Amino acid sequence: MSIAQASAAALPNPAADKAQIEKARRRVAAAFNSDGVLSGAVAGFVPRDSQRDFALAVFDTIVERGTLIAEAGTGTGKTFAYLVPALTAGGKVLVSTGTKALQDQVFRKDLAVLCAALDPSIEVALLKGRQNYVCLHRLERTQHEGQLPARQDVIHLRAVTQFARSSVTGDRAELGAVPENASIWPLVTSTRENCLGQQCPQFEECFVYKARRAAQAADVVVVNHHLFLADLALRDDSISEFLPVVDTVVLDEAHQLPKIAGDFFGTGFSLAQVGDLAVDSRTVGMTRAADGAAWPTLSQALEQSMRVVRLALAEAGLSTGARVAVERLPRRADVGKAISELERALAALAGAIASNAGRDAELDALAPRTGALRAEVASWLIAFAPREEVGEPQDGESEDSGPDHPAEWVRWINVSTHGAQFHSTPLLPGETFARLREQQTQAWILTSATLTLAGRFDRFVAEIGLPQARTQRWESPFDFARQALLYLPRLMPSPQAEDFAEQVADCAWPVIAACGGRAFVLCTTLRAVDRVAARLRVRMSDQSSELPLLIQGTATRRALLDEFRRAGNAVLVGSVSFWEGIDVRGEALSLVVIDKLPFAPPDDPVIEARIRRLRSLGRNAFTEFQLPQAVTLLQQGVGRLIRDERDRGVLMILDDRLLTKSYGRIVLASLPPFARTRDEEEACAFFNVARDGSRTGASEPTFRA
Repeated sequence: MSIAQASAAALPNPAADKAQIEKARRRVAAAFNSDGVLSGAVAGFVPRDSQRDFALAVFDTIVERGTLIAEAGTGTGKTFAYLVPALTAGGKVLVSTGTKALQDQVFRKDLAVLCAALDPSIEVALLKGRQNYVCLHRLERTQHEGQLPARQDVIHLRAVTQFARSSVTGDRAELGAVPENASIWPLVTSTRENCLGQQCPQFEECFVYKARRAAQAADVVVVNHHLFLADLALRDDSISEFLPVVDTVVLDEAHQLPKIAGDFFGTGFSLAQVGDLAVDSRTVGMTRAADGAAWPTLSQALEQSMRVVRLALAEAGLSTGARVAVERLPRRADVGKAISELERALAALAGAIASNAGRDAELDALAPRTGALRAEVASWLIAFAPREEVGEPQDGESEDSGPDHPAEWVRWINVSTHGAQFHSTPLLPGETFARLREQQTQAWILTSATLTLAGRFDRFVAEIGLPQARTQRWESPFDFARQALLYLPRLMPSPQAEDFAEQVADCAWPVIAACGGRAFVLCTTLRAVDRVAARLRVRMSDQSSELPLLIQGTATRRALLDEFRRAGNAVLVGSVSFWEGIDVRGEALSLVVIDKLPFAPPDDPVIEARIRRLRSLGRNAFTEFQLPQAVTLLQQGVGRLIRDERDRGVLMILDDRLLTKSYGRIVLASLPPFARTRDEEEACAFFNVARDGSRTGASEPTFRA
């Protein structure tokens, strides 16, 4: 019996013997003492009152089966602070993270250390969405079809095939040689729509099935927020059991939940789904029921309707990367006609599949998939109908409001390189989240380093819909004024400048060179990543620098981080996925460069709809929504720099609005109390001081002209 199972027996519910509960509570507190179990197991462990107090608050919440919203500043050690009491209190534990990077870290690093210290028999499992695992059935089918559009796909297919033969988990994150955005992945992984579940001929060997079976048996399961919300709201019916029933839920990186919930609780479809259905229906139809229908003709009609939709969007002025609300879409009627053609093609395919019902399990599996996609496409027709057919919007409604989509929703379209996505997104996801929380009896702990604004939880609590939750926060234990320096150059580029990305690279290069690499350059857009990296490569070449340059998109995040740590002098250029959930301690990361304040684009359809809604209520959308969002993400990026008491480093922000706009004071006040300078020489000299040594100059948190 593991420690978790033993504790579960000791503490079955809040009505358990008070003496047993108090004894367990003392064990939790003792674990964080200087002579506790963690001191001998965790390298560099330092007793922190805030970590112990956080752990006790978690324990009390578990016993009470309540809800705790906890902000723990960088360095508090929140992972151990919630895992120790969760395991001690007992029962099954589910830890959900906002990013796969943190998910891997919690599972492979933190849990491994903790289980070794507490009880090696604790069973743990890592579970991701099925698209993260190689699908053996689709891999085999892709191999047999032998039709790949590019030579690189052939190379990647060979790598995936070899990986699938040797891997225990099938987790694509372990295959660093194939980039995350490689076009081979959709062909060798499954989705909820095309997974055959127990009807799959490879079901017993399926990596997804094995991972879920391990999760059912584990004491601790580590998932991500998308997977958690999928289980919470929908339950996955292609495999009878999804996430296990648990006693404690920990939602780490909880600051991401409002946005993820908004994305997840919405509905929609993509042209990629249509394309996948066209390919699968042709392949399955011809191999399983060739005489049952004109499968190539039906598939071609579906593919042609996709092209018509894509062309209609292009003629409406939507290029790759465009995101637009339906009510702002030019030539809406023409797009509506294209959507109607798509719906007719889906209806024809649905009829053919229905007429062959019962002939083959794989063909039958296409029926609900086609029906669901057809229904979603049909629901969009009202958004493109002429106004006289649906009536003029009434007071309080948006233009695209309908019976299923009131003013609290926004319909919008995103055009990508190979297709388009059609989204219906709720503007108040907290209402759904709160309702689902009420249906659960477990203890919930929501935690992050960035949940408050000016020390208050009001905004987060309102967004997540949990006003009755207990809230508590603990400050970071780090001495930021001694350990770190905030550098704002005297001559900063304007974020509006056409060559802003190149200026960022030029301005940052002297500091990067002085640091000897060891830097994250965090950009707000993927386009900026490519431009900054290209300019840095030129600067490195000009000075014959041999610093490794790692660029997001060239390999998986995990592979890039592993290489960054291994190199010890690398420069990593990344976008939002590297701003949070990443822990690089020591000298390997001594400089974080942030190109500009991460404001969401105001013309983003969801952002625009939320701004419009707040303004309609007479509220200030910038101070209540846009600024807090940007500050939260900035705080996350800043948090990559100082990860323990011995870390030292420079934070460089290249956005003149910090000093020229009135809100800049609010932003600066929301950052840790770094020492500050505007002098390049002083920033470069910071790296010459020993990590444990004292320093002089720029010791006060004020800028000098």
